[in-house]
Amino acid sequence: MATFAPMIGSTPVSLVSRIRQAFERLWPSVLFYSLVTMAVIVALKIPNATDYVGADNDDVMRLVEVRDFLNGQGWFDLMQYRMGLGSGTLMHWSRLIDLPIASLIRFFGLFLAPEHAEAAALLIWPFSLIIPSLWAMGLAGRRVGGMLGMHIALTFSVFLLITSNRFLPGSIDHHNAQFALVAIMTAMLLDEKHGAWSYAAAGLAAAVAIAIGAETTPFVATVCLIVAVAWAWEGEAYATAAKSFGLTLALAISVLFFGTVPPRLYATVTCDNLSLGYYSLAAIGGGLLLASATLASRYRRPVRFVVLGAVGIAVLGSAIAIAPQCLHNPLADLDPMLVDLWLNNVQEAQSIFGANRQDTYTLGYFYATGLFALAVCIFRLAHGDRVRIHLVLLCLLVVSWGIAAVQVRGSPFSNLVAIFPLTLLIIDLRRLSNRDSENVIAAFFYIATVLLSVATVWGFAGGLIGSRLSTGYTDQTADLDKRSCSSRKTVAPLVDLPAGLVVGPSDMGVSILRFTSNRILSAPYHRNQGGMLTEMHIGLAPPKEAEAFLRGTGVTVLAFCSGNPQTAEIARIKPDGLYAQLEKGNVPDYLQALPRPDGSPVQFFRYVGSN
Repeated sequence: MATFAPMIGSTPVSLVSRIRQAFERLWPSVLFYSLVTMAVIVALKIPNATDYVGADNDDVMRLVEVRDFLNGQGWFDLMQYRMGLGSGTLMHWSRLIDLPIASLIRFFGLFLAPEHAEAAALLIWPFSLIIPSLWAMGLAGRRVGGMLGMHIALTFSVFLLITSNRFLPGSIDHHNAQFALVAIMTAMLLDEKHGAWSYAAAGLAAAVAIAIGAETTPFVATVCLIVAVAWAWEGEAYATAAKSFGLTLALAISVLFFGTVPPRLYATVTCDNLSLGYYSLAAIGGGLLLASATLASRYRRPVRFVVLGAVGIAVLGSAIAIAPQCLHNPLADLDPMLVDLWLNNVQEAQSIFGANRQDTYTLGYFYATGLFALAVCIFRLAHGDRVRIHLVLLCLLVVSWGIAAVQVRGSPFSNLVAIFPLTLLIIDLRRLSNRDSENVIAAFFYIATVLLSVATVWGFAGGLIGSRLSTGYTDQTADLDKRSCSSRKTVAPLVDLPAGLVVGPSDMGVSILRFTSNRILSAPYHRNQGGMLTEMHIGLAPPKEAEAFLRGTGVTVLAFCSGNPQTAEIARIKPDGLYAQLEKGNVPDYLQALPRPDGSPVQFFRYVGSN
């Protein structure tokens, strides 16, 4: 018996030791936190799920595009032939996101029914992006704060991912991929050893981010500027990093441009996706940085800054010559009617002031942690504390928080970057609190800082306050009405009709594309301005004038949903318009009401022409 005692006694100790050692490493920790994140999301979201596609219109439109791709639409053919006026609308989304989703659907389709294959793919895709996101966040946390920093950063990231709608099952637009790419770029810039592979990864992530969406372009530009200025300041010590970044960026953006942009559009400049404008600027900037780091790294610092200034002038000159229109917000050219009746009601497109008007109590979730982190970075820099790390993070925070102030959709990126300066602060406050365990003030500041560093806490507090004051939830009713106008059951009457052109609220458009074979006039995309404006004019025009629009565009069915916010607003501002008359029950003779299922919020009318 004595011979077995050490084995029995040592087994638990050995197991605990192995677990502890595993959690000191990056990948075991990342896999653990990823599994926890997935499990929590499944537990919170799956039981009450009513659809396998995300609630956002972009998720549905992405599925429509993936289906078209699977059904034979070409890799370079990005037209949505069933949306808008004329022959369709050229979309600005990238096949880089369509391809993995389509591949998953095709794989699961080998042994599942088509709808179940889609559901499985739309579960796996957002979950698969959790792992690279948390890998980058954990790596960045370890680089700034060691093992403890890694675990703090991963914990905060888990809260951020769970409370975000970007990684829920069915979330297949490109924002979750952008989150992962921003996290990777941030982690690579925090490599204090300036490793070549880190900066090559940053260059690759920057190129892919540009290729899949324009939202991160200011962030990518800031990353490029940080690398360039760091090279000019440090010279030879930073030359390998700068060359790796510049070379990878130039090569990767070239491969992505020629691999995803249709040849007929090579000379076209658009500002909402990868085109000649962004390609030329990234390739020229990356190439000139490579040349500068190769030829001028041994010169003195003032000379390097002169060289950098020349590079900056060349890039700016290229922007002015090739894509001057891209130096301002692409949405600034929207028709004023679209701004008033559509864009001003899109939450993710709201500025900080618009978000405040819609719901003051959500501002904390979007902006508080970023603002807190900005203050921390400034304080640290003022005291000369880990200057390089906090200077890099400050630059990234200023830009990402600024983007979020212009459009709420940028807030996940500022909340992401905010994690790292706050992680460092928490580590320092924890050290002070542990040093004097009886110091109540130190313990209070430590706990308060932890809570204030979590965007979820701000969101929960704001929601609690808002509910207590009976405010901040009016928009939720509108959202429910809007979703009910576009549910599968609601659009079912269209399935048995001959395929035609349906006009209705823009929020219904993508669901009609998904569930039927009809074409639609309006869907909420800025490249479909003509279709959206025509639908609005139909609703605003008196019934006789509205018929001219219906006949001229070839509409076969009109969908009227009085509960849709945009439809209700059109009826309010134009009492003699078609929508207002339909709301009162005054149906013109050129519209024939179709059978309406019990409880349906939508009345469909067949256009039959005037008698």
